[in-house]
Amino acid sequence: MLQDCDYDYFYEEDKMGMTVSSGTVVVKKDNSNLIGISIGGGAPLCPCLYIVQVFDGTPAAREGTLQSGDELLGVNGVSVKGKTKVEVAKMIQSATDEVVIHYNKLHADPTQGETLDIVLKKMKHRLVEKMSSSTADTLGLSRAILCNDSLVKRLQELERTETMYKGLVDHARRMLKAHFDVLQTYQAFGNIFASISVREPQPRASEAFRIFGELHRNMEKDGIKMIKALKPILADMGTYLHKAIPDTKLTVKRYADAKFSYLSYCLKIKEMDDEEHGYAAIQEPLYRVETGNYEYRLILRCRQDARMKFAKLRSDVLEKIELLECKHARDLASQLRKFIEGLATLAAETVERLESIPNLFPIEVDLKASAFQYKSTVKFQAEEYVDEEVPQAEEAIEEGNGTVPVRPEPKPSSAGSGRANGANGDDGQLLGGFEEIDLSKGANSGATENDLLNELGLAGIDLSVGSKPLSSNLMDDLLVPGMDLFK
Repeated sequence: MLQDCDYDYFYEEDKMGMTVSSGTVVVKKDNSNLIGISIGGGAPLCPCLYIVQVFDGTPAAREGTLQSGDELLGVNGVSVKGKTKVEVAKMIQSATDEVVIHYNKLHADPTQGETLDIVLKKMKHRLVEKMSSSTADTLGLSRAILCNDSLVKRLQELERTETMYKGLVDHARRMLKAHFDVLQTYQAFGNIFASISVREPQPRASEAFRIFGELHRNMEKDGIKMIKALKPILADMGTYLHKAIPDTKLTVKRYADAKFSYLSYCLKIKEMDDEEHGYAAIQEPLYRVETGNYEYRLILRCRQDARMKFAKLRSDVLEKIELLECKHARDLASQLRKFIEGLATLAAETVERLESIPNLFPIEVDLKASAFQYKSTVKFQAEEYVDEEVPQAEEAIEEGNGTVPVRPEPKPSSAGSGRANGANGDDGQLLGGFEEIDLSKGANSGATENDLLNELGLAGIDLSVGSKPLSSNLMDDLLVPGMDLFK
C-alpha cells in the first residue's frame, strides 16, 4: 500500500479524453545507480509527476514497461504525491539494487497528437532541410537537430546512380536495337541471294550465291543468339534500376517523413517548455500544467513513438543503401564485361565465317546480250553535247572578219520524250526475272518481327529519336578508378 499524504489542488485533472491504468514494475539499477528515466512535473505547479523520457540502453528501456507520459505514483511503496521531481529522483537513487515503481499507464492515441501545428512544423522542416545554415538564419528559421543528415547526401548519390543507370540501360538497348536492324538486313540479303541462286542456270554461280546467302542467314542467327544471351544482363540492370532503387527511395521518403515528425514533436516540446518557464518566471499559473499537463504528456508519448519509428527506418535505409552500393560495386563491372565479351564474340564469329569461304569470289555469271537493256519501246538516244566555247570562238572570228554569225537551230532531242514515254510505260529493269522479289518479306517480317522484338526486350525503341548523351565521366561514376574490366 502506498502511503498517502494530503495535498489539495484547485483544479480537477483534464485528461483530454485519455485513460489511465495502474500498475507496478520492478527495475534493476545499472552500475551508475540509475534506472534510465527523466522525470517532469511535480510540486509546486503540477499535481502529478510523469516520465519525460526513457533513455536507450538503460534498465528501464530494456524492461520495456515504462513509457514517456506515464505518471509516477510511488517509489518502493512510498507515494510521491506532492513531492518535487528532485525529491523523487533522490528516492530512486537511495534505493539499493532494484526499484519498485508504481505508475499510471497513459493510454494515448498518437493520432490525437498530430495537430495542425505539428503538420505546419513538418512543412517548415522540409523547407529548412533544403536551405543552408546562413539562409535559414537570415530568414529567421531555426534549424533543429538532425537537419544536416548524412543520409541526405547518400540519397543524392543514389539519385545520381539512378540517372547513370538510366543512361546506361537506354544506351545498351538502343545499341542492341541497332544490331537487330543490321541483322534483319543480313537476313534480307540472305533471302535475295538464295532467290538468285535458284534462278541462276550456271551450277558454280548458283552454288556461290547459295553459300553467300546462307552466310548472311547464319550471321543473322548468330546475332539473334548474341542478343538473347545479353538479355539477362539488361534484365538484371533493369531490376536494379526499376525495382531496387525505387524501393530504397520510397524507404528514404518514409524515413524523411518520420524524421520530420520527430523533429516537429521535439520543437513542440521545446515550445511548451519555454511556455512553462515563462509563466513560472512571472509566477503565473498555467492551466494545462495545473490540470495534470496531459497535453504535454501526449506530445511526449508521440515524440517517443516517432523516435522509435525514425530509428527503425533509419536502420532500414542504411541497410538498403549499403546493399545497393555493394551490388553496384560488385555486379556492374562483371555485367559490363559480359556485355562487351558478347559483342566481341559475335564479331569474332562473323570474321571466322567470312574467312571460311576465301575462294567464293569472283562469281562468274552468264548474262544475255540484252541483260543491260531497258524494257522500254522507245529507242534510247544520247543527247548531243554542244561545247559552248566553240560557238563563242567562231563568233569572235566572224566579228573580226566583219560578218554576222548565223546559229543553226538546235535539233530537238528525243531523249526527253523517250524518258517521258518510258515513265508512262513499263518501268525498265536491269536484270529480268526478279520483279516478284519483295525485300520487305522475310522469315521474321510483320507480326513475327514484332514478336521477336518483344522476346528480346527491344520493342518500342525508336532509333530515329535521339537519346540523351551519356556524360563524359560515365565510367568514373560506374566503376572504381583504375578497375580493369578484362583482368
